[in-house]
Amino acid sequence: MTSSSARARLTAGSVAASAVLLVSCTAGSGDTADASPSPSPTATSSAGSPGTSERKLTERVEAALAGFRDGTLVESGVERVSEGIHTEPTLTKGATYRLDLACAGTGSARLRLTPASAGRQATVPCDGTVVQQRIAGDGAIRIDVDGSTGATGMIAWQIDRA
Repeated sequence: MTSSSARARLTAGSVAASAVLLVSCTAGSGDTADASPSPSPTATSSAGSPGTSERKLTERVEAALAGFRDGTLVESGVERVSEGIHTEPTLTKGATYRLDLACAGTGSARLRLTPASAGRQATVPCDGTVVQQRIAGDGAIRIDVDGSTGATGMIAWQIDRA
């Protein structure tokens, strides 16, 4: 019986010693020269910043266009500059429309209208300013806005019937 009592004490002592070693190893001894740093919650949160950045840029371009709403809204949207705007609204022949564009980010974008008689080409700087273009209604037209090489950010547009 003595041997089982000794075994029980030895087992209890081993468990206690393991617990002490585990706590002392994970508590940190101040020697972190070889330890790799674990990411902080802040670093992890900022890794998702492209979504946050896009959201802020979207708010910025939408706010820029908000003061330019005039007439009846025909179409509007927000896209990444890298993806561009490619839309084909059907406009009433002979009616006049206004296209407002705002881009926030870096670089610029280029506006093209097809047919060319619908309006002129323009450069849209990605600095938050609003670029306006009158459009002559000619039935179906195509509006293409493509970012310049390396341009980033968000671009918003709205078409109002004047």
